Amino acid sequence: MNKQELDIMLALSAESYVSQRFLSEQTGYSLGFVNRCIKNLTDKGYLDEEKRFTEAAKNVFKNRSPRNAIILAAGFGMRMVPINMDIPKALLEVRGECLIERLIRQLQAAGVYDIYVVVGFMKESFEYLIDEFGVKLIVNSEYTAKNNLHSLKMALKYISNSYILPADLWCAENPFRRKELYSWYMISDFLTEESDVRVNRKMELVKTRTAQPGNAMVGISYILEKDAAELRKRIEEFCRYRKYDNSYWEEALYQNEGMMVYPRIVENSGILEINTYEQLREYDSSSEHLKSDTISAAAEALGVSEQEITDMAVLKKGMTNRSFSFQCAGNRYIMRIPGEGTDYLINRTEEANIYEKIKNLDICDRIIYINPENGYKITEYIEEARACNPHSESDIGKCMKKLREFHELGLEAAHEFNIWEQIDFYESLWGKTISSYKDYTETKRNVLSLRPFTEKYTEKKVLAHIDAVPDNFLFCMDENGKEDIRIIDWEYAGMQDPHVDIAMFCIYALYDRGRIDHLIDLYFSGKCDDMTRIKIYCYIAVCGLLWSNWCEYKRKLGEEFGEYSLYQYRYAKEYYRIARKELEKMESSEYV
Repeated sequence: MNKQELDIMLALSAESYVSQRFLSEQTGYSLGFVNRCIKNLTDKGYLDEEKRFTEAAKNVFKNRSPRNAIILAAGFGMRMVPINMDIPKALLEVRGECLIERLIRQLQAAGVYDIYVVVGFMKESFEYLIDEFGVKLIVNSEYTAKNNLHSLKMALKYISNSYILPADLWCAENPFRRKELYSWYMISDFLTEESDVRVNRKMELVKTRTAQPGNAMVGISYILEKDAAELRKRIEEFCRYRKYDNSYWEEALYQNEGMMVYPRIVENSGILEINTYEQLREYDSSSEHLKSDTISAAAEALGVSEQEITDMAVLKKGMTNRSFSFQCAGNRYIMRIPGEGTDYLINRTEEANIYEKIKNLDICDRIIYINPENGYKITEYIEEARACNPHSESDIGKCMKKLREFHELGLEAAHEFNIWEQIDFYESLWGKTISSYKDYTETKRNVLSLRPFTEKYTEKKVLAHIDAVPDNFLFCMDENGKEDIRIIDWEYAGMQDPHVDIAMFCIYALYDRGRIDHLIDLYFSGKCDDMTRIKIYCYIAVCGLLWSNWCEYKRKLGEEFGEYSLYQYRYAKEYYRIARKELEKMESSEYV
């Protein structure tokens, strides 16, 4: 049977046969085409003379009807700022009903009770669904680094006569059916340039041509077992390659110039996809989730109504905080929201004092608002800015010049960032947790033994940035159209040996020794004495252990930083040995 004949079968399964004209209205096919399909189905033995299903037809329905559903709900919902700081997108209430709960009820109304929910971000929030709806949870621990192709891989063995759907849809009518006859992917009748697919004359899903709009992709799909084997194979194959880390699962549906499944077209007005705060505000202005302290604070700081905060877009998630940009009164701003656990790590009053001290020195970005109690911060958005490329000779030369000019100002603050005490402090945040590193005790002892030397050769402490990493040096244009560099994110700033900032830049950029020595030469214009160079090696070891401990604390909170944390611990061990070896050389030379 072809798709058209299968559609006629589905129409007949929903209603007893009335007339061919009725079937034409239900399916959208012409009356003549319906007549031919009825004749073909009768000739093939699926309909009797009374237009009733034969046993052969009943067996087809039995073998192809839905068995289960897989709901993909692991993602962070990056565009849903600022709501996603507190709740997964799937648990939003729209028009009085939780999104994922509504989808589950609609599935169950269609007779689908075997439901798997792939979770990741705030996975504990979904636990109640087990008791309330009898669903099964599957945890995707890689949700921060990989897209939903990898979420579906977690449920690969369950794909068989399955609905696959995202958890962020609100469907006015139940999109699920007790009977299905072919694999399909749901699209709407709305045309958009954001879509990669369109329906051709043969009722196939094919890729759009350049600059050609396609049918909006809804995200719900039904996969028959006969197609599931190929889909499972393709997903497994794709997940072996890093280039697919950010891919949506639909990537596995494409074959040649189209999808391996038929289209199922629905009216665009019947399905809402909630991707942003503004969409939620448009669809349900009375939603409890619109009551956001973040938006209220931004509106109050700028002296506008909350409705004037628009065009919100998430920025790259930082290692400490989350930030988003927004539009207001013709200007663009960035709002920072402190990440989990930062109230233990950052003294926001001290941070506010630092910004007050440097605000008129053309060093940092322009601060519009900062709250020393909760850490909310609003800055002007710097158009066409870019971060330093740590592998660009030109960039690092300019950054070291900017850094040295800042240090030479000799600014003072009321507090110090004591790197030695911070090592113990981050360690204390682990609680009773033992370090992940077997030789941690020995490594810490070795690193701490460098303290007397660094203190002996610290000439003067000044206000240091502490987090002077490449990402925090922004290249932009000043008011006169000349290139400028702004140093951002002063959360950790305090009094310290300025050479600590050089070490921090090196270990974040993951430099080897050759590049480290080159950066030191750039900062000092080739005039760094041996003692200072060895002291910077010591700081690399100290700061490596410091940030390794920081990563261990964040790991306890459920955040992983991959190879970054391993590199920091390696810096602690290797640069202790390098510093020691250089000191032994110095001690055996004639000028020590």
